[in-house]
Amino acid sequence: MTQGKSGKRSIRKWLGGSVLLALPMWALAVAVPGEKAPAFTEVDAAGETRSLEDYAGQWLVLEWFNKDCPYVRKHYGSGNMQALQKKYTDKDINWLTVISSAKGKQGYLEPAQALDVAESHNLNASAPFLLDADGSMGRAYGAKTTPHMFIINPEGVVVYAGAIDDNDSANPAVIPDSNNFVAAALDASLAGKAVGTASSRAYGCSVKY
Repeated sequence: MTQGKSGKRSIRKWLGGSVLLALPMWALAVAVPGEKAPAFTEVDAAGETRSLEDYAGQWLVLEWFNKDCPYVRKHYGSGNMQALQKKYTDKDINWLTVISSAKGKQGYLEPAQALDVAESHNLNASAPFLLDADGSMGRAYGAKTTPHMFIINPEGVVVYAGAIDDNDSANPAVIPDSNNFVAAALDASLAGKAVGTASSRAYGCSVKY
């Protein structure tokens, strides 16, 4: 797989997994808007090392993922997350999707499995899944839910942290009427405007550290 900002790869076909019941979990991020993003170094599913410093001077979106979470399935089963990924990677914004599930916990994937899931979910990120099995990256950012979203500007400052949107239902039917915080923050930033909502409480399944 090609890598980096120019290495986004569209991977086809969504795979629906079995639904595991989960209640919405709310949490504020440790990565605070207006402050420097926590450093990280993780290996992706293709064996490439990814570090925050690799994206210096570039926009970066971080997304936490668990294939078995109904809230992740809400956004992937509908194609909403992949469309968002493609829209902004096409604008040369980097997008990394992170799995912080520990080995033996729901959502954990070995590298080969992660590549298969990336393909079946039509992942449009800038790299295969980052595999954070020890939870170091997730804890540094305060990632509490799947999904949990962070936007980092070219100066390395967090400009958004929280939910993908303002509707915590697991029903994908609500997506068209939801306010997408990630899209709004990126659109405002790219237009040189202030981000209207810089933080929100993330909803979803708890990250399985």
